Amino acid sequence: QVQLVESGGGLVQAGGALRLSCLASGRTFSMFIMGWFRQAPGKEREIVAAIRWSGGSTYYADSVRGRFTISRDNAKNTVYLQMNSLKPEDTAVYYCAAGSTFATILTMRDPTLYDYWGQGTQVTVSS
Repeated sequence: QVQLVESGGGLVQAGGALRLSCLASGRTFSMFIMGWFRQAPGKEREIVAAIRWSGGSTYYADSVRGRFTISRDNAKNTVYLQMNSLKPEDTAVYYCAAGSTFATILTMRDPTLYDYWGQGTQVTVSS
């Protein structure tokens, strides 16, 4: 089992920045990929960004590429999502997820590859 705890959400004005953190505990050695997903009211959950735990290859959704950066600190078992130039349409609950299945840069966006999920953290961007 892997436990994931997100933090860092909040309310920010458009154009502002936030950094989300996801602390992993438990059988962290089994993790292959880590991802950030988000779900806005009335919408399906979507991939935001993902990273391989070893090697650091990354994937970004088109809507956030160039504004968001995913990174990991293996020693701290923590994954970060730096969000810059935030827009009102970024408002959502953001979820951290971990998967133990091999994934390519393209398949890292598939939510079915993720076995563990955090409880989510709310990000609200005001206009």
